[in-house]
Amino acid sequence: MIPVFFHLGPVTVYSFGVMAAAALVSACYVVYRLLRTRGVSFEFAYELLFVAGIGGFVGARIYYLLQHWSSVRGDLFHNAFSGAGFTWYGGLIGGFICVALWSRVRHVPVGLMANAAGPGVAIGYAVGRIGCLLSGDGDYGSPTRSFIGIAFPHGTVPTPPGVKVWPTPPMETVTMLIVCWVLYRMAKRAQPGWYVWGWFMVLAGAERFLIEFIRRNPVVFLGLRTPQWESVASVIVGIGIILATRDREPVEVALEAARAPARGGTGGTMAMRDTRNAGGRTGDA
Repeated sequence: MIPVFFHLGPVTVYSFGVMAAAALVSACYVVYRLLRTRGVSFEFAYELLFVAGIGGFVGARIYYLLQHWSSVRGDLFHNAFSGAGFTWYGGLIGGFICVALWSRVRHVPVGLMANAAGPGVAIGYAVGRIGCLLSGDGDYGSPTRSFIGIAFPHGTVPTPPGVKVWPTPPMETVTMLIVCWVLYRMAKRAQPGWYVWGWFMVLAGAERFLIEFIRRNPVVFLGLRTPQWESVASVIVGIGIILATRDREPVEVALEAARAPARGGTGGTMAMRDTRNAGGRTGDA
């Protein structure tokens, strides 16, 4: 394992940090590729990179603090700004909220952005798990005698001598790359607003629910772990979104708003049109 890539004088470059940045860039690039055919500028992709990074970091930290409140409340300031303690669902919620709010500011339909965000978040998760593998940060699985078991003797959270564990990070990377491919093909076609995001919540929730059976997290209720209960909620909400949106008309846009405003200007406007009926209803789905 490679917890540290290299040192630049007093600065230590950690593998997890590099892959977290790569995950964010990968996610925003996929979103940009899906939206650029609708007129979204590269400047808007830069903006997404910034707001998603800030929102994801803050959300992941806050969620972690809430989950571990009893152990962190004694020194809340130190724990809030330490280098450890992030959660996937917290980062997802925080990043998505910020992206949705910024999309509103820039007059990009949030439903359309959500459809593009589905495959984007999936590839971001896949790349991020490579960072977990390289750093050996404890996100690996429980002990196993399987031939695919690996050890992390020099990881950030090292495994005991001679003990091999389930390699859950690369397993999740492969699975989420497949999810990304499926959702990307879906999002390239005109879809009702939020429809692809609903499928992301179902597929990502199912993946996380299943992988938790061989991870190290403790059981909390009815034989399930905390991430599994979160995954159940994700699947339920995702199914609700799919059922609520699947019969809506696909949303297509003629986009000028998501371009960088001209100097002294206020940006463009967006004309939305239905792909089935050019004279049909308009609006954000």
